Amino acid sequence: MSFRATAHHPALILDDVRGARKMLDGVARMTALEGSRHLTELVGAPVHLKCENLQRTGSFKLRGAYVRISGLTPVERAAGVVAASAGNHAQGVALASSLLGVRSTVFMPVGAPLPKVAATREYGAEVRLHGQVVDETLAAAERYAEETGAVFIHPFDHPDIIAGQGTVGLEILEQCPEVRTIVLGIGGGGFAAGVAVAVKALRPDIRIVGVQAEGAACYPPSLAAGYPVSLDSPATMADGIKVGRPGDVPYRLVEELVDEVRTVTEDELSSALLLCLERAKLVVEPAGASPVAALLSDPKAFRGPVVAVLSGGNVDPLLMQRILRHGMSAAGRYLSLRLRLTDRPGALAALLATLTVADANVLDISHVRTDPRLGLTEAEVDLHLETKGPQHCAEVEEALRAAGYRVIG
Repeated sequence: MSFRATAHHPALILDDVRGARKMLDGVARMTALEGSRHLTELVGAPVHLKCENLQRTGSFKLRGAYVRISGLTPVERAAGVVAASAGNHAQGVALASSLLGVRSTVFMPVGAPLPKVAATREYGAEVRLHGQVVDETLAAAERYAEETGAVFIHPFDHPDIIAGQGTVGLEILEQCPEVRTIVLGIGGGGFAAGVAVAVKALRPDIRIVGVQAEGAACYPPSLAAGYPVSLDSPATMADGIKVGRPGDVPYRLVEELVDEVRTVTEDELSSALLLCLERAKLVVEPAGASPVAALLSDPKAFRGPVVAVLSGGNVDPLLMQRILRHGMSAAGRYLSLRLRLTDRPGALAALLATLTVADANVLDISHVRTDPRLGLTEAEVDLHLETKGPQHCAEVEEALRAAGYRVIG
């Protein structure tokens, strides 16, 4: 496939995305579009979830990687490919390479989650762990490409990658022809650019909203400046959109075709992930939950019908555990308290009885009886409780005070 785009003038067009879709026939799945009753009620219009978390390898990344590697010459294929990624792109490149019979080497950070490292190896790539952060890993992969002649497969800054990701936009238009707003996460911009190219060519009336994590939002300052701007130290749990600088190729397409870029907080990401798990029964990573976070933060700002793209579901179980607890806290369903009580037989049992009456579920408890800060007849208890929401939290605290307990934190 020969694309018309260059780094200086990314003239990617609808035919490029359509060509990518033909390449992906039998490779990438047409993922489901699921309705969300809860989000529909919040927004006041139909909301559908495009489940790319259920794509092969667990994210949309396979689409772009396969199209990019398919376009290599026989000489380039013989040299192999190399990529750098903490997870989704790594798995996409590994599987795409295996399907096409191309040798792949993937550099991953030393601290990359073990399930993602194992999955990348199982898809057929040689995995090399290098660097503590993705920037160091990326530099190592680029050096490897220079030394060996392997073709570097960038995660977002290439027309082939963008065209492959844009096939999600074609599917959305077929599955939900009445859609009026598409919401999707943005990292380097390849996914948003591809979807925008496809959608705007066929339906220029559809509003496309990109979402970035507040601590890694490189697009707002870039769009304000008129060129890609680098962030000093992007920080977010959403590693799938944790990118410090927009790609040169996708930036111009996003600037031209994406109607708005919003940001969401870590609390909003946690709450969105929790909602996807509880209400939609879908395992979604923080980056994949970013469109839902945007809907939760300002539900009346979106004209419906809305399609929110769940871009990935590769989340480490240990991280998921921490995020869910954070999400429960952000949603007012997790309450931490420290209180003092008289140190006497039965005192702890009485406290637990009070919590039982208040219908609070004890997740963890720490009972300290010997501490220089305590009086001779005092004990201190740290409680971690599961509650039913902010109002229930207030009721639990009031029940404890009414029973004579001194809440100190």
